[in-house]
Amino acid sequence: MSKMSTDLTRHVLNGATMDTRWSAQFYAAQSLDPAPIRAALQASVAEVDAQMSTWSRDSDLMRLNAAPVDEWQAVPAQLFEVLRLGLEIGRSSEGAFDIGMGDAVTAWGFGPDAASPERIRTAMTAPRARGEARLVLDAGKGRVRKTAPIALDLSGIAKGYGVDRLAETLCGFGVVSGLVGIDGEMRALGSKPDHSPWTLAVEAPDRARRTPHSILTLENAAVATSGDYRHWVEVQGRCLSHTMDPRRGAPLTTSPASVTVVARTCAEADAWATALMVLGPDRGAALARQRGFDALFLLRDEAGGVQSVEVGRLFSDRTEAIAP
Repeated sequence: MSKMSTDLTRHVLNGATMDTRWSAQFYAAQSLDPAPIRAALQASVAEVDAQMSTWSRDSDLMRLNAAPVDEWQAVPAQLFEVLRLGLEIGRSSEGAFDIGMGDAVTAWGFGPDAASPERIRTAMTAPRARGEARLVLDAGKGRVRKTAPIALDLSGIAKGYGVDRLAETLCGFGVVSGLVGIDGEMRALGSKPDHSPWTLAVEAPDRARRTPHSILTLENAAVATSGDYRHWVEVQGRCLSHTMDPRRGAPLTTSPASVTVVARTCAEADAWATALMVLGPDRGAALARQRGFDALFLLRDEAGGVQSVEVGRLFSDRTEAIAP
């Protein structure tokens, strides 16, 4: 029998954003015209990029970076929310996640400019207060004030927030079954029409190729991975991750190969994956258990293999690894 026009059909859409691609697959009526949805999805991530990019001097974030200290600056609601969440996770992670690392990110060549030895020396030697100590938010008026010089960088959270905006946009069209993502950050809406969960691959930390390490199933949740194998620089024969150590103003030198976090929203998963990378497998796993996260730490061993530290029900069946 042929399908009736009211049967759910799988739709697949994608587009360019943030120097990578966004994707959306979802189930809706066969008669649905996907063109308006695709346009709305593209507009939603374009808005995030226009507000939070460090590659465009005209973005709202870069205008805030250029603003004088001790002067209130009005910012768009989405940027305000990401700044608020970034500061909140910064406090909760005891500074392991810090949105005030823009000077170090730029100095080491992970922004639009090439690495600069002079900027690197400055980033590593300058006194460094945490982001929440240098930024004041006024929720009532939607404005921000810098209390000291700070270069804000939202690369550890903005992509995840963009995924959340994709999910919200699909929901606005009445979609209840879908999977959206930007690069490897993903968020699932409900389950598939047959009630099976969405299936995702957790990538192996391999710089040479893309291969799966393990399989994850997801419903009404988001997942993000922070790793040292996609964005890195080589200094004196050593590969250094794009993830910054807030204590040093420099890339992490000892860290997991990757950390994958499942959370309610993709912005939270994105930021916490970065924070747990900075904290490492011991302190990071302890904090993940304390906060009830599902997290997977992948560690390279001396033999060239990969060992794992699992936290939570999604990644381990061992009782001692399951958060209460």
